[in-house]
Amino acid sequence: MATGIVSVGLLMQGLRTLSTALLWLAAACYLVLVALNVRRAAVFRHDMRQDLTRSSRGVGFFTFVAGTNVLGTRLAFDGHTTTAAVLLVVGGLAWLVLGYLLPVTVMLHHRGWSAATRADGTWFTWVVAAQSVAVLAAALQGGTGTARQELALLAVFAWSVGVFCYAVVGILVATRLMLDRPSPADLSPPYWVGMGATAITVLAGARILSMADTAVITATRELVTGVSVLFWAFGTWLIPALLAAGWWRHVTHRVPLRYESLWWNIVFPLGMYGVATRTLGDTVHLPLLTMIGTHELWIALTAWAATFTAMLWSLTRAVRRNSASGPGNTR
Repeated sequence: MATGIVSVGLLMQGLRTLSTALLWLAAACYLVLVALNVRRAAVFRHDMRQDLTRSSRGVGFFTFVAGTNVLGTRLAFDGHTTTAAVLLVVGGLAWLVLGYLLPVTVMLHHRGWSAATRADGTWFTWVVAAQSVAVLAAALQGGTGTARQELALLAVFAWSVGVFCYAVVGILVATRLMLDRPSPADLSPPYWVGMGATAITVLAGARILSMADTAVITATRELVTGVSVLFWAFGTWLIPALLAAGWWRHVTHRVPLRYESLWWNIVFPLGMYGVATRTLGDTVHLPLLTMIGTHELWIALTAWAATFTAMLWSLTRAVRRNSASGPGNTR
């Protein structure tokens, strides 16, 4: 997700060679992750079923939907429409299945307010998944002369569901934060996904506004424009709050700042915010937003490079530790 959206941002910046390199890195990582999850489903089927009943883990399955559609969007921009269309089918079907399955499963296993008290930033991946379907559908409409009405309807449908999902998840997360005072350890990077969800809602709205006119686009154009601007404003407002939470966590309470996979939950929202802001600025002819998005994309690239470097360093240290503690070591 993070690598794919940064690749899209670099393409917008005119850095096609670097963008293409990140595209194929994202594609390779996507295939590896799919293969590992297929193996896990086959070997550890019970554990995977258990994950579906845990609110903290179940929503993580929505990252498959988002990752599939972000990769498909980047491929669509390079003219790989057939592959992108296949990914839209896969991502769209997965979104529909998980969108009904996960909420019902969580409610059946957690009664009353127990589910609400478990809501955290990861729950916003439900929104990201819905909006990723809208983004890819909109991207595909511009590259095909067929199914324009259907793609437009799918894009508006998924965008609308995503907007309502944001309201639901936002209420649940806010309720959890008010009822259960978070500790420094609780305010982890996944809360940035709340900002990323606003950003991808803006991007989906801006892409819908750029679609060829159809009946559904004409009927919802003003609504999509207004809601997209509101989501951009709210997402922008969230950034200082998230930075303050990070300061409170790592500086005030001295939670160690070391690499963990959760840091990619910051890179994706930063990349998505830059792409969404620039796209919205270009679409509604607001040069200030275009400028903000252009500059912010460099911040996203820096965050990606820093996180990727930290990941490689962490993996290298882990390999060295395993080698040092191997059976042949006599120390």
